[in-house]
Amino acid sequence: MTALTSQSAIKCLVRLIVAASLLLIGQILSAGQAPAAQAPAAQPPAAQPPAAQPPAPAQAQSQPEPGERLVTALCTTCHDTRPVETQALDEAGWTKEVKAMIEKGADVKDADLPVLVDYLTRYHGPLPDGPGKEVLLNVCTQCHDLQRVRRERRNAEGWSEILLAMLNEGAPLNEADFATVLRYLARNFR
Repeated sequence: MTALTSQSAIKCLVRLIVAASLLLIGQILSAGQAPAAQAPAAQPPAAQPPAAQPPAPAQAQSQPEPGERLVTALCTTCHDTRPVETQALDEAGWTKEVKAMIEKGADVKDADLPVLVDYLTRYHGPLPDGPGKEVLLNVCTQCHDLQRVRRERRNAEGWSEILLAMLNEGAPLNEADFATVLRYLARNFR
């Protein structure tokens, strides 16, 4: 029992050292950024197109929107939601994917196609490319939807705290994936 406790403590200590190192790297990178790179973050949220934003949480809790009902009624008759959660496609990608499913027998009516594609694009739309994207799609979406990640705006330290908490909850992140997804999140969602 003591050996297992010591191994757990060592793993935890190694993760903390990796996280602290990455935080230091993140702070160094943040300090070296040109002011122009920080300018877009200063823009008010109103500058973002409303179509890219999901409904407010109060609206989302009342009733599922039509696109979500279509995913539940049509997509999950053949497969679970993992293929949806792990793709992060743009409108053209989701249109192609849905049409491929229709060719395989999905019963999507013509009128439902734009509703379904719009929902998939807004809630499961593209993410920035780069190292860490695949880890986010394959590990983080096991418990969280992409909107949860998109809503969060944290620096490297904040993301490290979240990732450490997720490790304590059992997230299957090894040390290399931890470092990779931390850099990805800190770079793209701050």
